[in-house]
Amino acid sequence: MALSLTAVPDLARRRASRALDETGLLCVTFLEGLRRTWDVRQWWGEFIEQCWFLARVTSVPVMLIAIPLGATISLQVGDIARQLGAASATGALLIAAMVQQVAPLAAALLVSGVGGSAITSDMGARNIRDELAAMEVMGINPIHRLVTPRLWAASTVSLLLASVVILAGTLGGYYFNVIQQGVSPGAFFDGATTLLQFPDLLITLFKAWVFGFIAAAVACYMGMNCDYGPVGVGRAVNRAVVVTSIVVFASNYVLTTIYQVLFPPRF
Repeated sequence: MALSLTAVPDLARRRASRALDETGLLCVTFLEGLRRTWDVRQWWGEFIEQCWFLARVTSVPVMLIAIPLGATISLQVGDIARQLGAASATGALLIAAMVQQVAPLAAALLVSGVGGSAITSDMGARNIRDELAAMEVMGINPIHRLVTPRLWAASTVSLLLASVVILAGTLGGYYFNVIQQGVSPGAFFDGATTLLQFPDLLITLFKAWVFGFIAAAVACYMGMNCDYGPVGVGRAVNRAVVVTSIVVFASNYVLTTIYQVLFPPRF
């Protein structure tokens, strides 16, 4: 009994130490990937290819998610607002929700779940085939050659996807709130202009940009450090998606808190 009681703290300590080690290595991978950003000619071609790939695999799913999500928010909020006699405020609440919270999170989760899993599997396949080690033998830093373009591609596409989410979600909410529930178009959009501020859009795009970096950094790190074999690659993909989701939601809380302190919400 005494042995089991002492073994539990040791196991927790080892796991905490391993988590801290992996966090440090992840930060090192991210910073090393940004260190040679100035050498654009070395990674420009890979950057364009990755941007096209990420945009191609995420654009349609993000619209299929944003349109029904905006419609659902519009229906739920519209029913409550109509009972309170403020049906015209539905558009303002919908657009505020899409701009402030839904857009960057949806873009990050799509980049992580669709694009990030592909990045992790690609890097993991390169790892188990010893391509990364071969690049190091030839004097090529695999982080500069492979990670840097993926970091910037994921951040760029995530920023663009946030705009798509806002437009698609607003379109879905407009259809159900204006056409189905009979709210005038002017009232739908007028409330949003009074509730939102221009910095709201800037912080949304900034958060989407940061979340893209996080998704690509986690995906690349998990793929480059996966266990050998197909099972190791599959586990790395699973871990990358889970870790990205946790870090993105934690970062969203921190950024939102800082923003609300600097720019108090308008009422």
